[in-house]
Amino acid sequence: MLKVQVLGHPTGDNALWVTADSGQGQTRLLFDSGEDTLDALPLAEIQAIDHLLFSHLHMDHVAGFDTFFRANFDRTTRENHIWGPPGTARILWHRFQGYWWNYAPELHATWRVHDVDGQEVRTFRFEAREAFEAMHEEGTRPLHGPLLTTAEANVEAIPLKHHGLSLGYVVREPQRVTVDAGQLGALGLKGGPWLARLKAGAKGSLDVHGTPYEADELAARLLRRQTGESLAYLTDFLLDGAEQGRLAPLLAGVDTLYAEAQYAPEDAALAGRHQHTTVTQVAALALVAGVRELCLLHLSRRYGPDRWPELLQAARSIFPTTHFPAGWVDG
Repeated sequence: MLKVQVLGHPTGDNALWVTADSGQGQTRLLFDSGEDTLDALPLAEIQAIDHLLFSHLHMDHVAGFDTFFRANFDRTTRENHIWGPPGTARILWHRFQGYWWNYAPELHATWRVHDVDGQEVRTFRFEAREAFEAMHEEGTRPLHGPLLTTAEANVEAIPLKHHGLSLGYVVREPQRVTVDAGQLGALGLKGGPWLARLKAGAKGSLDVHGTPYEADELAARLLRRQTGESLAYLTDFLLDGAEQGRLAPLLAGVDTLYAEAQYAPEDAALAGRHQHTTVTQVAALALVAGVRELCLLHLSRRYGPDRWPELLQAARSIFPTTHFPAGWVDG
């Protein structure tokens, strides 16, 4: 399952914290790290984040990076990966060097920062023991399919327009394979390691407690397949008619779309000028894409709390299953 928490406040910086939990393992993802957004997380949870993924590097999306880095700068218990649009590695290189590393020879962590442009991924390595002085290029790979894959989730990158290239992300759980307990009992079989082999795609003859069975026949009787949960995170992006047409197919089948909602409908011209969205534009995108629900983020300070229910209702008039994060606005 995907456990999701929106970090930050309605008109402050926001981030999205996602835990993909298969029951056997977890992958923790942080999307953006605006100012004070990590204050809601215990230190142990910050230290357990597997991947930090930036939409872009404007100040309100990176201002809280020091909190993340302070907790993990010499982390060796897991790999350290950061993802973002082109220029992310160069910008973070400066952030890495913004400290006095007099004890660098005692450090052991390696950091990899991946610049993603929608067509390829360019990876750079930074060593804590070098006081992060060198930016080691590790190569470029074409981007076909998911940006990253773990046992618990696949993450796809979506190029967006925001005064340059920004990135949206789609997180999808793998297909879930479960065992029909009723059918297992009807066949007079008991569980065991053979079930794991069957779920992993065993072919041919499968030994079940000393008796051979045809794996394909057992799979048809016993295994049930379900689509995993999914979400999309889109923030700070131009959303005109052409972009809606391009993005909608990429969001098809997504359960929850987390999207910025900077502007009221009457300020559409201003939204377009700044390459942001209105609440009704993202609601229309959610409708056309066929997502299950829409969660609005990143409200503009130009609208006071008295306007928030109105903005929510404007979105719901187009896409009824729209909501704000829990605790932001009642209704």
